[in-house]
Amino acid sequence: MGISTDRIQQVLQSSQVQLLADWVKTLRTVGARRVGGAISDAELQGQCQEFITLLATAAAGASFDDISEDRWQPVREFLASVSRSRGRQGFSPSETATFVMSFKEPLFATLRRAFEGQDGGGLLAEVWEVCRMLDRLALYTTEVHQDAREEVIRRQGEEMLELSTPVIQLWDGILAMPLIGTLDSARTQVVMESLLQQIVATRSPIAILDITGVPTVDTLTAQHLLKTVAATRLMGAECIISGIRPQIAQTIVHLGVSLGDIVTKASLADAFRLALKKLGQTTAAS
Repeated sequence: MGISTDRIQQVLQSSQVQLLADWVKTLRTVGARRVGGAISDAELQGQCQEFITLLATAAAGASFDDISEDRWQPVREFLASVSRSRGRQGFSPSETATFVMSFKEPLFATLRRAFEGQDGGGLLAEVWEVCRMLDRLALYTTEVHQDAREEVIRRQGEEMLELSTPVIQLWDGILAMPLIGTLDSARTQVVMESLLQQIVATRSPIAILDITGVPTVDTLTAQHLLKTVAATRLMGAECIISGIRPQIAQTIVHLGVSLGDIVTKASLADAFRLALKKLGQTTAAS
């Protein structure tokens, strides 16, 4: 905005020890419950010291208008690291932003002591500039915090998806994949990839898709199953679908979905016995 910020830069450079002491004291007051738990005193002091040092370097000889400029990159990188760390520790976005916002009080107090009796109007304009800059940095921490949380949720979703589609080797040459929950396009892709990889790895000629845990089968679900069976056949393996309950059988007939020459069984046990028979093997129970 064309306003000189020389006095603020002077304080950031010359009063770092006092700023650090006052800021840590302020943080302990506004977030005592969290500081004593998730963050140690040494870690908190280290973060505060690094922020003050980086802020003083970025602010030297420049205005506070745009924190996206290159000179602010070290500050942004540091705050991004703090935000991700605190997100993992369970801090909320507002608690994370408080780390930056709480720096206002010690900075303003130091400015008031350092320049008491001087041009009040000019100092007020500088304070307003630094206030806006700290607000931007605080908002930046919340954006990074939110992005980090969304990434964690996305990764957890992918991991849960993989865990919900395990491939089990029931017998030498026989694989089984029990499906639980809704079978959508994304999950079908995971199912196919996992199943095909195991077919190649174990050289199994028979794979069983068990849909006992699939609550409903609509046209789209049936199409996903057919695609999985087709992909399995292209790998040279035969696919059996088990878990065809009466309700699912009626739904498939009602929808007019043709499973073609795909072998289906009512239970996984029935499908397993059939697979053994196809391999010319038996168990003591059979």
